[in-house]
Amino acid sequence: MFKHLTLLIFCLIIFTGCTNKQNENRNRMNRLADSKSPYLLQHKTNPVDWYPWGNEAFEKAKQENKPIFLSIGYSTCHWCHVMEHESFEDEQIAKLMNDNFVSIKVDREEMPEIDHLYMSVCQAMTGRGGWPLTIVMSPEKEPFFAGTYFPKTGQGNRPGMLELIPSLMNAWNNKQEDIQNTITQVNNYLQNANNMKPGSKLNRAVITDAFGDFIERFDSDFGGFGKAPKFPSPHNLIFLLRYHKAYGDPMAKTMTEKTLINMRLGGVFDHIGLGFHRYSTDQKWFLPHFEKMLYDQAMISMAYLEAYELTNNKEYADIAEEIFAYVLRDMTDKKGGFYSAEDADSEGEEGKFYVWTNEEIVKILGDKDGKKFIDIFGFEDQGNFHDEATRQLTGSNIPYLKNKLSKYAKKNDLDIGKLKNTIEKHRLALFNHREKRIHPLKDDKVLTDWNGLMIAAFANGGKILGNDKYLSAAENAADFILNNLRDNNGRLFKRYRLGSSGLQPHIDDYAFLIWGLLNLYEAGFKVHYLEAAVEIAEIMVSDFIDEENGGFFIGPENGEKLIVRAKDSYDGAIPSGNAVAAMNCIRLSKFTGNMKWDEIAQKTFLAFSDGINRVPSAHSFMLTSFMFGEESPKEIVVVSKEKDSEAISMVRKIQSSYNPHSILILKNMDDTKTLDKVAPWTSMHDTIDDKITFYVCESFACKMPTTDIDTALKYLQ
Repeated sequence: MFKHLTLLIFCLIIFTGCTNKQNENRNRMNRLADSKSPYLLQHKTNPVDWYPWGNEAFEKAKQENKPIFLSIGYSTCHWCHVMEHESFEDEQIAKLMNDNFVSIKVDREEMPEIDHLYMSVCQAMTGRGGWPLTIVMSPEKEPFFAGTYFPKTGQGNRPGMLELIPSLMNAWNNKQEDIQNTITQVNNYLQNANNMKPGSKLNRAVITDAFGDFIERFDSDFGGFGKAPKFPSPHNLIFLLRYHKAYGDPMAKTMTEKTLINMRLGGVFDHIGLGFHRYSTDQKWFLPHFEKMLYDQAMISMAYLEAYELTNNKEYADIAEEIFAYVLRDMTDKKGGFYSAEDADSEGEEGKFYVWTNEEIVKILGDKDGKKFIDIFGFEDQGNFHDEATRQLTGSNIPYLKNKLSKYAKKNDLDIGKLKNTIEKHRLALFNHREKRIHPLKDDKVLTDWNGLMIAAFANGGKILGNDKYLSAAENAADFILNNLRDNNGRLFKRYRLGSSGLQPHIDDYAFLIWGLLNLYEAGFKVHYLEAAVEIAEIMVSDFIDEENGGFFIGPENGEKLIVRAKDSYDGAIPSGNAVAAMNCIRLSKFTGNMKWDEIAQKTFLAFSDGINRVPSAHSFMLTSFMFGEESPKEIVVVSKEKDSEAISMVRKIQSSYNPHSILILKNMDDTKTLDKVAPWTSMHDTIDDKITFYVCESFACKMPTTDIDTALKYLQ
């Protein structure tokens, strides 16, 4: 990485020679009006002459010798809204932008490769990142200035748009040598960062190193890792659960359970409408950033489900079901796909939809029940949280639990069952009241990658909880994606909205959908989902693999031409596409018997091994994938004459224990054609004496086939 100093000096240099511009009126929508993206459509009436990302914008910039002002965000981003209201809706700022830039808006959820590339530039230049992401670059897409949120006028050390734009233009017109020097540094950094050579082979020590990192950062008071802000990061918890299974360390289980319990108690959980907000701004999981993301619901529910499998604590299953209830109620399209997100803001105020006054609670629930609810959920007369800007109490309250309900019941000599029933009755009353409020924006685009995660989660829910409703939700979504978000050659599209599909896919779309399809197969054993997973994986390899150095590029070979073709291995709010792709490949090698998939996974580990070894805990899902292969995953085949209730019952017994390092195939002897094609190694597996028969193999060795379920379960211990 190049040093921040030189770039920061340049960023300071440009803040000279400020000028003022005159306002102008506008009476038309800009070019974003034809977009399908809810985020871009939010900006369609801005006086800024926005362009979507495309050749038209770059050709105009070249012809007029203007720099590009690139603004990247997403529909539920609070500070994106703030910058829009302060600057992009302002006539004075708009005129400055229109006179001096070609301005481009990008939805990061639709174009993650562009977002990833320029976010890495911002982090390298400034030491930080986030959204809205602001990039100023040449018509050749080469950045020379980066930042995040900028107000209209300067605030403290943060310049405002009124100062920034004239300074940038002064640099563009008079300091081209400085700009070109910065561009050269940026290009060199990007080339170095994205042309990593394979490192040394990973060994088990890196898994324990990651575990040690988590122990060091663990918050023993409130769960989670670090102080504030706190993100759920459920892939870290899944790593810890599987680490506990593989290594038996009780601390891994303790850290996970502490985190899961406190997340559910805190305000980061929506106690009225269910589901989780994006993250907590404080250490205690109390004060959330209120937006709700589909990917969070998917990943968090999978963490709770695995915790339930490991501990048999029904509380975790109940929380997963609460998440599913929210997604099915509010985030599921009639055609089967899942919507992307719900905004934090309503009526121009973050969280207004979600907070309450004591007076409201008493009015809705009555004096006695209202006061009990207020006591249980930590309400205060003056409000229980402070305004971020003024630090004054707001008068409003965020529902949260000071302690588990069982503790409250014991303290007040109440029956826990009756208390839970009462709380549920009150929740529904408040939910019905809240539904009458002005709702935050719902981003109703259907994204292939995030739907893949939700399919994986619902499939797990159907399997682990034995609930066909969840399995049906997963199947409906998978069918929708497979039927509506593929071209004639089977390649994926990224987005569906308003009846049409489009946009270039990325590695996450392929990796996450394959994850969902594999989980769906192991939940319902419909072979065509396994077949589809293999077909899509073949395209993933064809379009995204780095043949020379291993791993997968973010964008496809025939995709958008950027400064570099980037790869990524670090987990963010969700696991990296490469980490999930590696896991998929190992699982596919076990399902199909084709070792080429394992070879691809091993090359992926090698491609990123240097980075993994440097910061193991930042690669928790990559290490979860690596651990899967290292733990000699068991290959389980259950063979029955037909796929009947008895066969499914036997399978569910096999699946009832926590065996994350395994794959399971159900072979129905009445219909073996597709399975024989996808998993030819199972063609010789048959029933013994027409009874349901269990085959268990590991590390290229097999146990004696058995018709006794108890013997089969012992094989899995």
